[in-house]
Amino acid sequence: MSQPVRPGTDAGRRGASSRPGALLRGGRLRYWLMPGIGVKRWLALVLVGELALALAGAFVLKQIYRDIILPGPLEGVVYVLTLQFLPYGARALPLLVAGIAVFLVAVVKLVHTLLLPFGDPSGPLVEVIYQKRYLARGPRVVAIGGGTGLSALLRGLKEHTSNITAVVTVADDGGSSGKLRTELGIAPMGDIRNCIAALADAEPLMTRLLQYRFPDDHPPSPGVGGHSFGNLLIAAMSAIEGDFEEGVRQSNRVLAVRGQVVPAAPVPLTLHARLVDGREIHGQSVIARATGIERVWVTPSGVRATREVVDAIAEADCIVLGPGSLYTSLLPSLLIPEVRDAVATSRALRCYVCNVATQVGETEGYGLAAHIAALEAHAGASLVDVVLVNDNFLASRPEGDLSEAVRLDWVPPRAGPEVVRRAVVDLGNAHRHDSALLAAALLSIYQDHARSRPSLRVANTA
Repeated sequence: MSQPVRPGTDAGRRGASSRPGALLRGGRLRYWLMPGIGVKRWLALVLVGELALALAGAFVLKQIYRDIILPGPLEGVVYVLTLQFLPYGARALPLLVAGIAVFLVAVVKLVHTLLLPFGDPSGPLVEVIYQKRYLARGPRVVAIGGGTGLSALLRGLKEHTSNITAVVTVADDGGSSGKLRTELGIAPMGDIRNCIAALADAEPLMTRLLQYRFPDDHPPSPGVGGHSFGNLLIAAMSAIEGDFEEGVRQSNRVLAVRGQVVPAAPVPLTLHARLVDGREIHGQSVIARATGIERVWVTPSGVRATREVVDAIAEADCIVLGPGSLYTSLLPSLLIPEVRDAVATSRALRCYVCNVATQVGETEGYGLAAHIAALEAHAGASLVDVVLVNDNFLASRPEGDLSEAVRLDWVPPRAGPEVVRRAVVDLGNAHRHDSALLAAALLSIYQDHARSRPSLRVANTA
């Protein structure tokens, strides 16, 4: 069983700094030498060839020096070229240093020149190779949810693997997404936009661009007032392709995300809830503010899942449920029968990430037991193998905050899922997970299980 990482320990502090992004910023030379890049073997072969040529030249010079009598000036030249003026044991050192320096400069310049027709070589070449080769060997992860919780998870995961599929809810009906949903009749794309921004290579610049919201009194085009640029981009791409699914698919490609972001369903869903007092309320934005939720469901009831969702779950090594708003971000996707059945029958490691804090309204007063009870009541028991919970309650709380840390008040049954306690909260904000710590904890859990379960692939998670 995975051991928890206690706050304040060396292991806990290493979480944020040990991810590949930090390593890349700390020293790109070390990155070139990491396993999986696929260049060291060819560099070694080039070195062997250069060494053979150098030895051949050395033999020729030695033969000339020994067997051929040269006139006075030429003999002096050979004397200098063969470093006869240095002690015998020190003659190789200056040539070795100069050779390594020239070799490295030449290889880097050559590769940049060869790649010039294919893009801008000004950026670090190792980043491109690392993403395409090393991250491609990481585990296949499917993350289901929405809201800021899913974005935080993706931001951490993309530093370990590029085989990510984010399955995003399409039940949002508020803000810019709600307006476009009403005006254009397409599924809401707010959470999709957030996830694309989180997985983009150019993040955080891409985040600033996609999240930019035009002011309500925007003078050149009042019609865009209140809308975020990312929502308009996805809406425009959907109109160009004539299909929302294809529009999202092409947005993934154009914005160069690591992995893919897919909507849980190709059509907008409407979320409904029944409260403990018997009342029924409708709409994600209304339900998010309600207390005493007893049951939620979505319409249309017979909606099918997006094709990529079912395929990704079937091929996954690890399925992550959450984090995110329990009733309004996570459960809407699991209420689609095809998604729920695919997760239930998957042989991947299935992990539920419980929120670090309650939400005023829908989960007010909830502990871990209430979260698990709601998940099982809507998606069925035995849906997950592992429950990951935060055990660090020292994070800073925003002023005036009415939420509270999720209590660890659930003891799993003997045949129930494993509970892993880790310090995964953002110490600067008690509402949110730390992206790096959360991703590191999940991949550590996955690696532990992969060693003991033949059905799981032992993938790179370094």
